[in-house]
Amino acid sequence: MIQHIKAPLTKDEISKLHAGDYVYITGTIYVARDAAHQRIYEAMNANKEIAIPLENNIIYYMGPSPAKEGQVIGSAGPTTSSRMDKYTPMLLDHGLKGMIGKGKRSKEVIDAIIKNGCVYFAAVGGAGALLSKAIKKSKVIAYEDLGAEAIRKIEVESFPAVVIIDSEGNNLYEYAVKEYRTIDL
Repeated sequence: MIQHIKAPLTKDEISKLHAGDYVYITGTIYVARDAAHQRIYEAMNANKEIAIPLENNIIYYMGPSPAKEGQVIGSAGPTTSSRMDKYTPMLLDHGLKGMIGKGKRSKEVIDAIIKNGCVYFAAVGGAGALLSKAIKKSKVIAYEDLGAEAIRKIEVESFPAVVIIDSEGNNLYEYAVKEYRTIDL
């Protein structure tokens, strides 16, 4: 199914998403990678204020290339999600509702997705130039010293993604492989 959704996410919107759905996301998304996740995690553990609002928001695991003249952002493809797995359960417990990246997630992350009613999306790896066209605004809002890994607030319009793990724990990566194995070639 194809769905158009708004970010930040609502509980009702999340409940309608199913593993395998194609989505087009419009709204505000935050961008953070490994180093930014570590800083957020450390701040949370020290009971300090964190750099982004988590409640109902989406984090896109991406570090853009520099923008060319006239562009909002450079190539904006996803990075491997598993690198954020050690930080993700805590972020989900504090209100984060969606993540965009690529690749599999750990059992701990999947359990936290189910527990907190969240969703994991994948963006197409290798299509960063195409994905950047859906980004209408981009602003570094924290950790500028991290360069490409600084936290950004981006505004997206019809950003394409696929639901990989839905709020019930259905995992496209798992059931697609099982379905493929039953096909008589």
